[in-house]
Amino acid sequence: MPSISIIVPTYNEAESLPVLAERLFAALREAGLEAELVVVDDSSPDGTGDIAERLARQYPMQVLHRPPKSGLASAVWDGMEKARGGILVVMDADLSHPPEVVPRLIQAVAAGRADLAVGSRYVPGGGVANWPWHRRFASWFACQLARPFVPLHDATSGFFALRRAVVQGVALDPIGFKIGLEVMAKGQYRAFQEVPYTFTDRRFGQSKFGTTEVRFYLLQLGRIWRFRRQQKRSGNPPHPRRRAF
Repeated sequence: MPSISIIVPTYNEAESLPVLAERLFAALREAGLEAELVVVDDSSPDGTGDIAERLARQYPMQVLHRPPKSGLASAVWDGMEKARGGILVVMDADLSHPPEVVPRLIQAVAAGRADLAVGSRYVPGGGVANWPWHRRFASWFACQLARPFVPLHDATSGFFALRRAVVQGVALDPIGFKIGLEVMAKGQYRAFQEVPYTFTDRRFGQSKFGTTEVRFYLLQLGRIWRFRRQQKRSGNPPHPRRRAF
């Protein structure tokens, strides 16, 4: 089994991080998998970084401390650079991404079925719990905006696993929250798989979603559009991608 790193960016996740670590490593043990957890903390004022350091005495973990609010997407990128694994998993710390689904993402990549496995709310078996209709519509509409650039149903998912080679040498331009979209649009993968899961809104802390993140998302789509135009002009179109089952 290739080595595995699970990257979790954090900002004020003191309550959820211990629960995440416990559930994640229990799920990995049950699946017969070994992995390291890489926590990337942006100097959380609630002490998340200190809690991560204490958890690292109990679990196989690395902790990366960064300046305050340096950004989620860049935190994931820094975590990838620090990670030792050949398979990389990215997930949120707030328990909206069920740790019990992580082994299924890893196995899809490790078994050779896919280079990229994405946790999806918008394939059969997936869904969203406890969201009002306007939040559901906003999420669906954001995915529709991205469909011209990526072949996946859940283009805004931040829950995914990939081979390190998918992003090695790729000029990612991470801004805002949607590092997953950047990987889906620019990554070097030929086969992908969408793994259904149910998104559950955070139990602890406050949501970081707001108008700033909407603006960043639209800016990111514009950058990806320009990237695709440059690819076409240079005669270097992206590899054709197929859905793995």
